[in-house]
Amino acid sequence: KDFSLSTEKDAHASGSDENQERGNWANKSDYLLSMVGYAVGLGNVWRFPYLTYQNGGGAFLIPYTVMLALAGLPLFFMECSLGQFASLGPISVWRILPLFQGVGITMVIISTFVSIYYNVIIAYALYYLFASFQKVLPWSDCFSWADELCSKTKIVSDCNTTFNGEIIRANYSYITSNNLTCINDTINYKPVQFPSEQYWNKVALQRSSGLDETGHIVWYLALCLLLSWIIVGAALFKGIKSSGKVVYFTALFPYVILLILLVRGATLEGARDGIEYYIGKQSNITKLMEAEVWKDAATQIFYSLSVAWGGLVALSSYNKFHNNCYSDAIIVCVTNCLTSVFAGFAIFSILGHMAFVLERPVSEVVDSGFDLAFVAYPEALSKLPVAPLWSFLFFFMLLLLGLDSQFATIETLTTTIQDIYPKVMKKLRIPVTLGVCILLFFLGLVCVTQAGIYWVNLIDHFCAGWGILIAAVLEIIGVIYIYGGNRFIEDIEMMIGKKKCFFWLWWRLCWFFITPVLLTAILVWSLVTFSTPTYGSVLYPTWGTAVGWCMIIFCVIWIPIVAILKIVRAEGNLCQRIASCCRPAATWGPYLECHRGERYSHIVDPKKEKEHEIPTVSGFVY
Repeated sequence: KDFSLSTEKDAHASGSDENQERGNWANKSDYLLSMVGYAVGLGNVWRFPYLTYQNGGGAFLIPYTVMLALAGLPLFFMECSLGQFASLGPISVWRILPLFQGVGITMVIISTFVSIYYNVIIAYALYYLFASFQKVLPWSDCFSWADELCSKTKIVSDCNTTFNGEIIRANYSYITSNNLTCINDTINYKPVQFPSEQYWNKVALQRSSGLDETGHIVWYLALCLLLSWIIVGAALFKGIKSSGKVVYFTALFPYVILLILLVRGATLEGARDGIEYYIGKQSNITKLMEAEVWKDAATQIFYSLSVAWGGLVALSSYNKFHNNCYSDAIIVCVTNCLTSVFAGFAIFSILGHMAFVLERPVSEVVDSGFDLAFVAYPEALSKLPVAPLWSFLFFFMLLLLGLDSQFATIETLTTTIQDIYPKVMKKLRIPVTLGVCILLFFLGLVCVTQAGIYWVNLIDHFCAGWGILIAAVLEIIGVIYIYGGNRFIEDIEMMIGKKKCFFWLWWRLCWFFITPVLLTAILVWSLVTFSTPTYGSVLYPTWGTAVGWCMIIFCVIWIPIVAILKIVRAEGNLCQRIASCCRPAATWGPYLECHRGERYSHIVDPKKEKEHEIPTVSGFVY
């Protein structure tokens, strides 16, 4: 009897779980750390500081905070509540509004695309981590792989000088051979590249000239990619029961490393200049007049908080029904944003030192987000005493930050599979999880070719920007305007208890007006001002941009496809069909009967949900 009972439980479930079929988190700290690990990722270190640096320094914190309050936090709370209330993943949770179930499919597909290139970035971190186990860091000087443009210092090309009483223009070799001196403010420098920049392009990436030149697979990056997928698969072999324990290390230890790097950075010469550019007098407040800055702030909130990716719904679906998801949302959002700001201090203190050494303004020391993590910071670390130690700590931190975000992303995919094929996942969770990891590894091989960095940048440009904005806009319109904001608030109160009207005033204001208007305006503006993607100075070919559009279309096309399928399969005339698809499905409500109360006493038991399945090319749409 005991054996037969255990075979019906998923690997997620244990005897103490409230939900014996899907399982629950072992304790609340597992959930909170998993959420923090999901939200706090690579973007907090290499994306947020770069956006801050690009958009006027400390002035960027103003739109960032505003977007957190008006868009990020309301959507974060909404998704956590949705997942916890129904105990369903990002596709099945749209029983709340069958017409919009394609939004859930869009979220899952975007997460799939992102998981492919995100693990490639983790592979970069692994490669640099292994490269740090050397007495002399390989990017600390211009070694055999460097060309004539490689230099650790500025190289004078020519300048004006006084010769026989006349001012002449001469190259620097002529001036030095004749013991002449340059006149101030007339010096031209040769275009040079730091050793870390050439190492990144020539050695680590073996970067080709563009997307047209695919080249060969860089074998050591492919091995690092394989290792990163092995780590992810090993951490998730028992679902949340195993990943919930791993995150105690992967989510917490990066803070220790960040603190160490901040203390070390703050003791370096020039650190103050970097920090002042970050939050102080060198901030450019006029940047707030540019719409691009506000769009970047909103996109970063989504990228950082992982809103509209489906992961928040998936992770929250394993909560116990009466968990206080409101306080959880506040804690995770505040922790995430404070981490971004904290990481900025560690990054900018190093950038300030680098600018001091190079005798340049802070604003000139990096060019792009990838270069911040894999060029500027390694370059600065190579100048410190015991450089391999600091390099190891930094890239180990990047590895951990990336892994726990990746854990949650893959858990989103497996949760979706579990909701669609629950019997399969009960028996074959480990093979299915490993199968997902293997498939995504092979799909990611194109990103470790010599043109791989261009593919990574292309996917990030299209899928991680517009895709999540489109999903977020439709999500809030569907839940608040069609399902009903007041009804949704009643659902939340079934979980966290009755609240006074004043408590909901801010959330109503955001959900009903501010957030949807804000997101729609940003989405429209970003589409109108679209420009061809670039990587540094390299332009993408027309076919590359077309591939990017195809990716984003493939992500969002399921929204109208599923809506049309639902309407076609409904009964009655067109208006009646649309109306029926805008009502919650018969199976919508709390997963367990004991939590349904009078409001949901009429619902069809989800265990009998196969009676309501509609097969599509992407699986079962309930």
